[in-house]
Amino acid sequence: MPISSAEESRAIIPGATAPERIRNFCIIAHIDHGKSTLADRMLQLTGIVEQREMRDQYLDRMDIERERGITIKSQAVRLPWSVEGKAYALNMIDTPGHVDFSYEVNRSLAACEGAVLLVDATQGIEAQTLANLYMAMENDLTIIPVLNKIDLPSAQPEKIAEEVASLLGVEPEECLAVSGKTGEGVPELLDRIVAEIPAPSGRSDGPARAMIFDSVYDIYRGVVTYVRVVDGELTTRSKVRTMATRTEHELLELGVISPEPTPTTALGAGEVGYLITGVKDVRQTRVGDTVTGARESATEALPGYLDPKPMVYSGIYPMDGSDFPNLREALEKLKLNDASLVYEPESSVALGFGFRCGFLGLLHLEIIRERLEREFDLDIIATAPSVIYRVITDAGEELTVTNPSEFPEGKIREIYEPTVRATILAPSDYVGSIMELCQERRGALQGMDYLTAERVEIHYVLPLAEIVTDFFDQLKSRTKGYASLDYDIAGEQPSDLVKVDVLLNHEQVDAFSAIVHKDKAYSYGNEMTKKLKTLIPRQQFEIPVQAAVGSRIIARETIKALRKDVLSKCYGGDVSRKRKLLEKQKEGKKRMKSIGRVDVPQEAFVAALTSEAPTGK
Repeated sequence: MPISSAEESRAIIPGATAPERIRNFCIIAHIDHGKSTLADRMLQLTGIVEQREMRDQYLDRMDIERERGITIKSQAVRLPWSVEGKAYALNMIDTPGHVDFSYEVNRSLAACEGAVLLVDATQGIEAQTLANLYMAMENDLTIIPVLNKIDLPSAQPEKIAEEVASLLGVEPEECLAVSGKTGEGVPELLDRIVAEIPAPSGRSDGPARAMIFDSVYDIYRGVVTYVRVVDGELTTRSKVRTMATRTEHELLELGVISPEPTPTTALGAGEVGYLITGVKDVRQTRVGDTVTGARESATEALPGYLDPKPMVYSGIYPMDGSDFPNLREALEKLKLNDASLVYEPESSVALGFGFRCGFLGLLHLEIIRERLEREFDLDIIATAPSVIYRVITDAGEELTVTNPSEFPEGKIREIYEPTVRATILAPSDYVGSIMELCQERRGALQGMDYLTAERVEIHYVLPLAEIVTDFFDQLKSRTKGYASLDYDIAGEQPSDLVKVDVLLNHEQVDAFSAIVHKDKAYSYGNEMTKKLKTLIPRQQFEIPVQAAVGSRIIARETIKALRKDVLSKCYGGDVSRKRKLLEKQKEGKKRMKSIGRVDVPQEAFVAALTSEAPTGK
């Protein structure tokens, strides 16, 4: 049963709590299955949020999250709960549901001993339900199956309970039925969390070891680090050291999130909380690093996390070149808050200096772009993706090409492109659609295994260039969201690639060049010339827009000249007067064309180079 009042519930918050009284758990589910709503009811029920301060999706702090109705960042919060007169501290982490933010879920699972697997009683088990469940099982977490939205008329709790039970190998009666909207069944769920999820198993004595599982930048206080203490104890005003970056700092403040930051004097083994050291340099803090005492240090770091694998790459450039330092600083701060963001410097002939960034998906790319514009007030351009090639010239010289402008002129002996070993998990109904997509993307089938009668695992070797654009998106749309993709870099393979150049008025424009497969060169050239014809404003003379491979033109469009009506004042008289004026104009146009330069407006560069640019697929 809940303890009587908010004041009593807050009384167990300060100070280090005994490990046997702590329960660390997270809520995992498919997108839109009601995680944040269930978290709201838990906050209300435990009394740490006053009724007058309560709002829907309380833990979704960002404007983008509230506007889109999705969770982007995991949020940790400490809840007090009493069972049979004993007070417990429940550390809950509300996680995102969208596949693009699965790295957030992965880090959250490492900070917990148990997980509440939430399934919508109207929709049943979906793709991300399985993906998150397998992730939790890999971390050896105790799983508590819960059916949500049982208050809806379309709910089928008995049928869905059987599905979940067969998946977990438990009895259907063990699936708890709750309603995040009305609060029905939530007290029983909290009791069950206390009863079933094991207490943290870390050592209370000995050197302190704490895992950094998240961090955020505060403009006034510097880097705020979220940690799970595994062994020992961290106390305020003590000196700590980060084991990977080898930096030492004094702990100015530490505490728990309940649900606002609440300072405490110490964090003991098994607890989840935050640390503030006053550090303003974001490079000194890294997610997955181990924090230990500066005097009594641990000798062995905690395992940390696997590096995320970007699914989509894109170049991000500031609209104004002078904003480059601001963009670099903004990306450093975002990297602190979102460890799955990968970036490195890059330059473009047309757009100047920027960064080549790796994202976990197209929604992730969209969210990062929006956060850069909103939180850091930057105007940016995101370009179409590319990968790194290894080129061997006829003279035997080896070059690394990261940008089409670096592609060598003259004869080329071989071009090597990076490949990936892709594993696709999907329902067996979609095998045909998946194989068709992989064949279109130059994939080579390596094998196929049926895990069950309904679920199949397909192995392909694919060129990286073919999957870093919209492959993941296409896979999801062709399988109604049920397929999941994982890949490892498999090395490289020789490939028949060509550089397609775009010429305006017979002058090459490096910014529009691209490296594509020989079979797709014509379609890329054709689409790009058509696109530029509509984007570039008409000039006083005719402009040919051409796509070329080497010296061979493969596509052409013509931007017609703006014609001045020179005959407007020439009325009456012999036709030779009109012909004379037209011939004179024709000579002038010819001379203008020979010396004229085409002015390409910034908007045309932006529109042609953005992620929506043709990819030749």
